[in-house]
Amino acid sequence: MPSWQARVFNTGVTALIRRRDWGDVPTVARRARLALGAPGPYGWIARQGLEWRPVETSGVRGEWLLPGKREAPRGGTILYIHGGGFVACSAASHRPITSSLVRRTSSTLFSTNYRLAPESPFPAALDDVIATYEWLVETAPGSPIAIAGDSAGGGLVLSLAIHARDAGLPAPACLVGFSPWTDLAGTGASLHANDGRDPMFRPENIPQFASVYLNGTRADDPRASPVYAPLHGLPPMLLQAGSTELLLDDARRVHARVLATGGSSQLSIYDAVHHGWQMTTPWVPEARAALGEAARFIRMHLDRNAAEVNTGR
Repeated sequence: MPSWQARVFNTGVTALIRRRDWGDVPTVARRARLALGAPGPYGWIARQGLEWRPVETSGVRGEWLLPGKREAPRGGTILYIHGGGFVACSAASHRPITSSLVRRTSSTLFSTNYRLAPESPFPAALDDVIATYEWLVETAPGSPIAIAGDSAGGGLVLSLAIHARDAGLPAPACLVGFSPWTDLAGTGASLHANDGRDPMFRPENIPQFASVYLNGTRADDPRASPVYAPLHGLPPMLLQAGSTELLLDDARRVHARVLATGGSSQLSIYDAVHHGWQMTTPWVPEARAALGEAARFIRMHLDRNAAEVNTGR
């Protein structure tokens, strides 16, 4: 049973966000940016005590978050890819998650700002996160990188890892997906099984948001929907989802397919929490638990990867 804090947030999310029709393309983007993407005051508060460095080059935009000056960062870097249905949110909006991961892992973290649809449709977001990953690899050669993201960003985490595998880039140390959106075609059984149980979305919303990003590209294109891509040879991954989410099967199917290839995947299902509940840290116990689990997973694999490099394995 979810905590009372989670139930309170679920009620608020349902009242403020859930709707069957988000409107036409410009209306979807406008509403999503108002409802999901505006950086709240807690985002500013969350990063207090951390070092913050904005980055904007010709191909990479985002921000560094580092442990405070009194604490030396531990080895490795986290690349964070925010969600928002490919149309909303930013590195700033997701500071509740990114700041928590920095504090819990004592690692440096780069939170990327990729281009958003409809102004920049597919494959702009994927191109941007690939460019960011290549930039990080060049910035700190040999240093392990963990990749994490939520929702649309969780899908981009997988797409980026698949690209790194196929392009011969250094593999990430591990992957973390918070309720990853991996099937823009919306074919998972949970899409309808959880209709009315998901506090945030309705099944009709999936094609509405997907069409804004895809701009005519097939929804089952593996670059946009990584559940349709070959999932062999990927780094260890941790996936989290809520039991009543529409996107529950987006995580479950990836998890099952990775295991079927002999890969390493952990799936944690949290009871009756809203999509993106990790953003509600520090108020909701399930958010603290989820981010603690993710931080331990990331720290373990960054340390393990660094040890293997040092021993020449």
